[in-house]
Amino acid sequence: MDTLKESWRGDLYGGLNTAIVALPLAMAFGVESGLGASAGIAGAISLGIIATFFGGTPLLISGPTGAMTVVSSLVIARSFEQSPDTETALATIFIIFLLTGVFQIFFGLIKVGQYIRFVPYPLVSGFMSGIGLLMIIFQILPLLGHTSSIHFNEIMQLLRNVTDEVNFQALALGIITILIIYFFPAVTKKVPATLAALVGATAIAVVLKLDVPTIRDIPDNWITWRWDHLVDYDHASWSVVVLPALTLAFLGSIDTLLTSLVVDITTGSTHKSNKELIGQGLGNIASAIAGGIPGAGATLRTLVNVRSGARTKVSVIIQCVVLLLVLFEIGFVKVIPLSVLAGILITVGISIIDYKGLRQVFAISFSDGVVMVAVMVVTVVFGLPQAFATGIVLASVLFVKKMADQSLRKTESVLLLPSQESDSPELEPFYTSREVYVQQLNGPLFFGFAVHFREAMQAFPEARAIIFRMENVPFIDHSGIVALQEAIRHLKNKDILVLFSGLQPLVRTQMKAASVIPGVVDPEMIFKSFSPAADWLQKYLAAHPAPKLRKANLKKDLDLNKLKDRRN
Repeated sequence: MDTLKESWRGDLYGGLNTAIVALPLAMAFGVESGLGASAGIAGAISLGIIATFFGGTPLLISGPTGAMTVVSSLVIARSFEQSPDTETALATIFIIFLLTGVFQIFFGLIKVGQYIRFVPYPLVSGFMSGIGLLMIIFQILPLLGHTSSIHFNEIMQLLRNVTDEVNFQALALGIITILIIYFFPAVTKKVPATLAALVGATAIAVVLKLDVPTIRDIPDNWITWRWDHLVDYDHASWSVVVLPALTLAFLGSIDTLLTSLVVDITTGSTHKSNKELIGQGLGNIASAIAGGIPGAGATLRTLVNVRSGARTKVSVIIQCVVLLLVLFEIGFVKVIPLSVLAGILITVGISIIDYKGLRQVFAISFSDGVVMVAVMVVTVVFGLPQAFATGIVLASVLFVKKMADQSLRKTESVLLLPSQESDSPELEPFYTSREVYVQQLNGPLFFGFAVHFREAMQAFPEARAIIFRMENVPFIDHSGIVALQEAIRHLKNKDILVLFSGLQPLVRTQMKAASVIPGVVDPEMIFKSFSPAADWLQKYLAAHPAPKLRKANLKKDLDLNKLKDRRN
């Protein structure tokens, strides 16, 4: 009963907090697209319900996003420019948005989603920090009592012109909101601080009759599509709609799967990428029919949902109910000051930044640090698609250089087995006894290897101890370190003793810099070679006997090829 009550409370807080975040964003994206605020809210509701219930990422919140809105606005503007009348333009827009969903379903069916697993951790870290910074920057103008923009360059230009026209009443409300959010939990945690801040600061504005900007009335010209748009459309013009639809589908897929990756890291879950693409496609089809703009998985709203304690899809229903109330013009919503929403979103942006990754930027390898910082900066200044491309290119180029440098430093030739010549290291486990498992690792532990290693460790059967043989591991990047940390904690939680042998100097230095040694691994459990590790373990097991373990074929259970086949 307590667990059920806790789940409902978390879902309620998650839905309300997410709605608070989604409302101004959905309205802003709708206005930016050119179809009006109601189109943004309609998209948030349609995508929120359909994509969540048919997708493959638990607790993912979908809706209009900045990257998708930019492309959508270009599509809409071009459709009106090139069409002879409004009806034709609306038909073109409807078909493009509808095809966006169809293409995403097709991507899911042909299993395109599996390739997102190879995105390196520094890219995700930079992406998260960039989103957080971007959210803070977007709220500076509303905090000062002015209308903001969703474009970084425009915001910087506007800030230079409003320094002498600050609305101090709005600024005071925003600061009060931020203070309530940070200090209210000391009073009670039964009421979400964001909700208390929203109600409290709005009440102050209403009682004192402050002259501050509030949420404006939503226009009543909500666009409703008609099926004759599809039936009567000139089939000779279909070639005009295919490329924009493909662009939106591809961008939305990348946006969503990056968010799914963030959810995996945040919650420890594993998303089903191809199922998620199908869910997103169905959601965008529903959004087009409802008169909304297309969207994708929204990182900010998803993290708010998760960190507010949401546990089930009920939180999404609560969010959509709140947005529906706004769509039908409930009175209280109209009097909410924009500076109050800005204060809430600033605290959200602060919480989204990946401080752990930023703290390690000088401790991890130079190349990982460059990728992390570059992605963060590009996300803020240019946007998500450019940041994704920058991160992938930088990570690939720097990794190749790293491997080349490592090869040059080798002074001894090594005879590689055929199984060691693949792009990712092969895992070759074997027995020393029924109680001990030896894991031979060959080659660098990098972001492409991290996924397979994590899956292998999750499938690890019963044993008392494991020895990681690291003699043939010349390098380990930040993604490999994160995967190794997760594996060690997972094994320790199962009361499995973890030993390392043959650490090369560079690997030892990298593990110390990332606080794996001694933070996660006791230095006494690290041996220069395999023989001392085996001798120590033999004495330990003799002194600490255990009941007979069940028989298990470890090599069969950890067959990497079968794991790869099951990945999607």
